[in-house]
Amino acid sequence: MTEQELVKAIAETPGNKDEWKRIAAERVAEIAKEFTEGFTFLADYPRSVTFFGSSKSREGDPYYDKARELSARIVKELGYSVVSGGGPGIMEAADRGAYEAGGNSVGLLINLPSAQPTNSYIKKSISFYYFFARKVCLAFGAEVFIFFPGGYGTLDEFFEIITLLQTRKLMGAPVICFGSEYWNSVKSLIDGVLKARGMIDPGDEQLFTITDSLDEIIEAVKKAPVREGIPLEFGAPSEYQK
Repeated sequence: MTEQELVKAIAETPGNKDEWKRIAAERVAEIAKEFTEGFTFLADYPRSVTFFGSSKSREGDPYYDKARELSARIVKELGYSVVSGGGPGIMEAADRGAYEAGGNSVGLLINLPSAQPTNSYIKKSISFYYFFARKVCLAFGAEVFIFFPGGYGTLDEFFEIITLLQTRKLMGAPVICFGSEYWNSVKSLIDGVLKARGMIDPGDEQLFTITDSLDEIIEAVKKAPVREGIPLEFGAPSEYQK
């Protein structure tokens, strides 16, 4: 019997509340374990930059090549670790640049039924079963978030981090979007619909920066507040120092 079949059978059995409680307690313990292991893992990389972007980019694609170049510069010029989801595309490019520059290339991997290939440029990694545990660790484990063009997953992560900044659950971490042709289209939606209809507050459209300059990104990383470990009280002003 599969896990799904077991859950369905329990759900259809009257008076089985104790079994539901047992399953819930087990799941909560598993989730807590993933958070604990994830934050403990990230504590070894106190200065890091997280890359997001399409898993479909390949070597020779301008965005892939720029992500690789930028990652190498972040390692060589600033000594930061590079964090990604550990998969192909922009994630591979970021890890590859850091790896080739002799720095830390860190992967936060996800276990999927149809396994997403892990790139071969990761030096250190940790795997997650729960998407949301991985996303929290990606969101709270870096000084700077760098977004390259991507699909639904990239935009999901982009809007989640923007929302965390908007609600002050995440403090002081710059969000930099590389590739103005792509990201200006996203900004047009934000300005032309969300801002125009009063669905976001004034200034919320300025929570991220769009650029085509790697030099500008390097300067932003230099100026970013430094994380004091992994935050235990998300949103507390004392989490970051300059």
